Amino acid sequence: MLINLLLQPQNANGTTWNTSLAKTEKAFKQIYPNDDFYSAFLDQDIAKSYTQEQNLSNLLTWATVLAIFISCLGLLGLVMYTITQRTKEIGVRKVLGASVSQIIALISKDFLRLVLIAFIIATPLAWIGINQWLQNFAYRTTVTWWIFGAAGLFMMAVAFITLSFQTIKAAIANPVKSLRTE
Repeated sequence: MLINLLLQPQNANGTTWNTSLAKTEKAFKQIYPNDDFYSAFLDQDIAKSYTQEQNLSNLLTWATVLAIFISCLGLLGLVMYTITQRTKEIGVRKVLGASVSQIIALISKDFLRLVLIAFIIATPLAWIGINQWLQNFAYRTTVTWWIFGAAGLFMMAVAFITLSFQTIKAAIANPVKSLRTE
């Protein structure tokens, strides 16, 4: 049996709710002597129901940070490998008059294109996953496009920052050294 009670605000001593619950339990035991009395506050029950979602949110936050860090390390390794493979090309381009910004654009373009393709593949999957997850809630919100746009811009910015360290280093290097090696 479920009975909902509206309690008066606590008094200065903080005993109003305890007194009311004791009187309610006494009346309940008089009417239903064989049943157990259990009381709970609605705000506490609601907080308990969202505890799992808060724990999941914390776990996903840490997993996201770790995934971004690992992907940046992988991207950095790939950039370092590519720059090592294209050292002579970069040297020749510099000798022929290419500016630092042109070399950075040349190298970054390929990697940013890969990040964009990954974003295009991941966006529909993320949208489906978020909509499935939101179906578990009584009150839902809609997922707007700008959230995915902001995530895409963040991805491109993180990728460009990761790329820029090595590409700038390769672009400002002395072309004589790169052409002399081998």
